[in-house]
Amino acid sequence: MIIAVASGKGGTGKTTVATNLARINGDRNVTFLDCDVEEPDSHLFLKPKIEKEWPVHTFVPKVDLTLCTFCGKCSELCRFGAIVTLKNNVLVFPELCHGCEGCKRICPVRAITEGTKEIGIIAEGDSGKIRFLHGRLRIGEAMSPPLIREVKRVGLSGNTSALILIDSPPGTSCPVIEAVKGSDFVLLVTEPTPFGLHDLKLAVEMVRVLGIPFGVIVNRSTTGDREVWRYCEAESIPVLLEIPDDREIAVAYSRGELISDSLPQYRGHFETLYEKLKNKMRSFAEVDS
Repeated sequence: MIIAVASGKGGTGKTTVATNLARINGDRNVTFLDCDVEEPDSHLFLKPKIEKEWPVHTFVPKVDLTLCTFCGKCSELCRFGAIVTLKNNVLVFPELCHGCEGCKRICPVRAITEGTKEIGIIAEGDSGKIRFLHGRLRIGEAMSPPLIREVKRVGLSGNTSALILIDSPPGTSCPVIEAVKGSDFVLLVTEPTPFGLHDLKLAVEMVRVLGIPFGVIVNRSTTGDREVWRYCEAESIPVLLEIPDDREIAVAYSRGELISDSLPQYRGHFETLYEKLKNKMRSFAEVDS
């Protein structure tokens, strides 16, 4: 079961949800992938023992000007402006390249070969029985999807874990889509504020386009208004968990402590959430069969 935890905006508590779900299932076979590679912070709470880390490289075009005919097909293909053909030169802008290799494949004289650049690192270790991986994007690097893709490739390849949790980046842009695609279910974490509702609607639209089943978690549920619940009811979206605005939760968070460890009264909330997810996966399987 692959569960992605996402949110339309930052600061809603998705890492809190993801890490506590991992912890309450820590006696099972669990894999945790922190794909928020621009600002990974799940390690602050799960405190894994990192056993190894390695750099990740991605494709950038390398042009042999002795072969190039300056036909311009590569620059016509590249929608990101990463390669520009001039009269007698070709300019490459690595920071704009998405690593698709389209320019290399379309070149009629094979003047473009594979260059590489380092975009970040992946670290792997264990937090108790939880297998842990996260990516850290190199400072100044603009393209996070290739690193997210590699974290998932390493983490999912041959994986037999009963539960795989993906902590996604915030928002609804390319990095989030890269993180959540292929998941069995997406948990959208929001808060009962006008901003929370606005960005929740964007996130709902995103997962509906991707065709992934999803549900909502309302954090700081005892504040704000009831518009999030009204929206979810009108759209037939299940609200799977409500986390109250509790000062003790904030204190535990500020210390890098997990709610399920520091505040046992909340452990049952996440255990119930996991049971709801299992039941939904079971019902989806029955429908497919």
